[in-house]
Amino acid sequence: MTSISTKALRGVSLLALMASLAPVAAVAQTQAAPAADPSSTSLTEIIVTARRRDESIQDVPAVVNAVTSEALQKVNIRNFTEVQSLVPGLTLTSNSNGTGGNAQIRGVNFDINASGNNPTVEFYLNDAPITAGVVLQQIYDVGQIEVLRGPQGTLRGRASPSGSITITTKKPDLYREGGYVSSTVNDIGTANVNGAVNIPVVEGVAAIRIGGLYNDDDGNLTRSTDTTQEKRKAYSRTESGRISGLVTPIDWLRLEGSYQSIVNNFRNFDPVESFSVVNPSAPASPTLIKADDRMGFQAWPRTVKQRYNIYNWRSEVSALGQQLIYQGQHYTQDIYSDESQDPANVFPTTDLIQHTVSHIKSTSQEVRLQNQERVFDIFDYVVGYFDNKNNTPTTLNRPTAVRLPAVMGGGVAQVVQTAIGRAGHSREKSIYGNVTAHIGDATQISGGLRHIDYNDVGQLLVGGALISQDVHADKKWVYTASIQHSFTRDLMVYVNTGSSYRPGITAVGDFNLAPSALERSFINLPAETSKSYEAGVKSTLFDHRMRLNVSGFHQKFANYPYRAPNGVYYVNTTSDGAGGTVQQVAQFNFVAAVPVEVNGVEGEVSYDLTPNWNIGAVTSYALGKIKNGVIPCNDLNGDGKPDVTTVAPSLAALQAATGGNNLSKCKASQRSSFQPPFSTTIQSEYSQPIGNFEGYVRGLVYYNGKSQGDPTNTFDDVKGYALANLYAGLRAPDRAWEVTLYAKNLFDTTKVLSRTNPLSTSYQQLPGAIIGGVPTITGRPAAVTDTSTYTGITTTPPREFGVTLRVALGSR
Repeated sequence: MTSISTKALRGVSLLALMASLAPVAAVAQTQAAPAADPSSTSLTEIIVTARRRDESIQDVPAVVNAVTSEALQKVNIRNFTEVQSLVPGLTLTSNSNGTGGNAQIRGVNFDINASGNNPTVEFYLNDAPITAGVVLQQIYDVGQIEVLRGPQGTLRGRASPSGSITITTKKPDLYREGGYVSSTVNDIGTANVNGAVNIPVVEGVAAIRIGGLYNDDDGNLTRSTDTTQEKRKAYSRTESGRISGLVTPIDWLRLEGSYQSIVNNFRNFDPVESFSVVNPSAPASPTLIKADDRMGFQAWPRTVKQRYNIYNWRSEVSALGQQLIYQGQHYTQDIYSDESQDPANVFPTTDLIQHTVSHIKSTSQEVRLQNQERVFDIFDYVVGYFDNKNNTPTTLNRPTAVRLPAVMGGGVAQVVQTAIGRAGHSREKSIYGNVTAHIGDATQISGGLRHIDYNDVGQLLVGGALISQDVHADKKWVYTASIQHSFTRDLMVYVNTGSSYRPGITAVGDFNLAPSALERSFINLPAETSKSYEAGVKSTLFDHRMRLNVSGFHQKFANYPYRAPNGVYYVNTTSDGAGGTVQQVAQFNFVAAVPVEVNGVEGEVSYDLTPNWNIGAVTSYALGKIKNGVIPCNDLNGDGKPDVTTVAPSLAALQAATGGNNLSKCKASQRSSFQPPFSTTIQSEYSQPIGNFEGYVRGLVYYNGKSQGDPTNTFDDVKGYALANLYAGLRAPDRAWEVTLYAKNLFDTTKVLSRTNPLSTSYQQLPGAIIGGVPTITGRPAAVTDTSTYTGITTTPPREFGVTLRVALGSR
């Protein structure tokens, strides 16, 4: 691990560099934002754009969680996935292979390989849709994040069944110079520096804002038991820059644009745990590894290089109380990853690395018209047109070891390389509209429609041969509707309903040269639809010192793409490297279209106890269940129920159980999500003047209830746990500077959040014998699968102690 002193020196150097670039030195201290009135106890009003216009979060007839720039700073969020600690019920993860990111909310999972280009939760960067894989790489100079729960689609971007997450970066200030710099170092090898500079080019007319991030850390902190890997330890390095421009040449015209570059390189060993830790009857491992050891046993690390370029532009024309908005975005993703195809580490000295290359492009354009002044003093409306194109080509090689007979030493005779190409492009066009009628001052009725025209074409080539070509073409309507009534200015009740649609998908990862019809049915899935119903109460109490919101919802899905966390064994036909084919046991997370029902309750409370002390809590409960669905499974005994399998079956046993289908199917009624149904976050801060400064202490406790994993894995359930963070610091009354000492995961809680079956490697074994005293190969290769004594795991983050210094002057 790089010493903290080295990281600190890097952080200080970068801090000085960014400060030297900023013109903030010329900004007088008196220009800083004024301190809050210490006698005030009213809650700060939160303004959101959930309905495409600025309004109080308490006026929106839906559950919206707003995470402000200040909230991000307070709890030292350096990685976007940490936002989940502020939004219970939300799970954010980045794929270990670097190909994408996942967001889960309201009782259903999302997997980039299972759900294709249309996730259950859509992400938006500055009002334009963007993949989670880009967003989760970094976070800096953000103005606000809004998490909208429930079906979306009649107000923005694309339809999504579970919600949307909008990220708005800070916009240039036309009138004031300024900026900020923030630097963090900790005891687990992190140096993070980010900041921004605001420059009015022509006061009141044009301005630019330049932001940047540098983050250097020790990756997932996993070491390998292979001591030869000491020089190839885990690391992660992210560099990003963003330049934004704003021009308002005349009162009725506003032009915005930004460019952002992100470069992320990392090298990790996948963490494992000895299976005997949770299953005492399992064979002992060569080296006992427990979860808190944070170790892997691979001979070859996983390496990923990512580069993203994001271009975002916008124009607004206002006239006669109406506003015409054009929003566009284009981004590219270049991803290079190396991943070992020897999970059980059978061949530690052989290069069995899969090289994957993805060059992805996406362009979206949206035109919408909406009112600025209420039509006939009654109606607010939004109508628009949306167009989104995606091009997602990926190439990779799949290595398979061919092993010599034992009588010839059992070494690797050759490595068969199978070239695989996945080409695809999609286009979604839609028209949408939403109208809200204000009936008096107390009642609002709102409704919206979207018509979606979706087309997708994909091809899979294995070894140069076209294995499959899939086409998805759909035309679909979705709707939303709500009614709300304010009994007083501080008490509002609402009900809403909505439908959603996601196009059929083709799961990626099964490269069988001879797939069966059943196998294809678990790869190519029909379109998903859903309907949701929600009711809630929003209130402000005790002279605006308390905010209390509660809601309940029910959602029903048809053809939801369910993907189990552990793979299903299937008969895979692959090349033998000599112009022929050979069958072997392989494992893949096939996908099934199943019916799902979700029920849940969500609540939020904030209370300013005194002018110096506040406390708040957000809670979520969502339980999703598959209702008698047909799923792919391991069913070696043929009873129609998923087997609990901890060792890969032999090829003969698998062929006998599956016949010509290559895999089995089972009926299932089980959880649709592996995230905990219940979670809650509690935050509190107390501040007190200390001389000419202000001291503070704040705490955050994030609790996850127990969760059930894959029913076929009896060892992956997770008991409830809590992570506690503590922060203490000193700041200027005008917030021009702030120093914070912090401890995350204060009590060093280590929980295994997911656990695979024991890791296994499939390869081809050449038969042999001693003939005439000479070791000889006697036939064609046979399929063999070796199962290790380790399981792959993910865990809670380690405890960390650190310090953050933030300096901000002028326009921040």
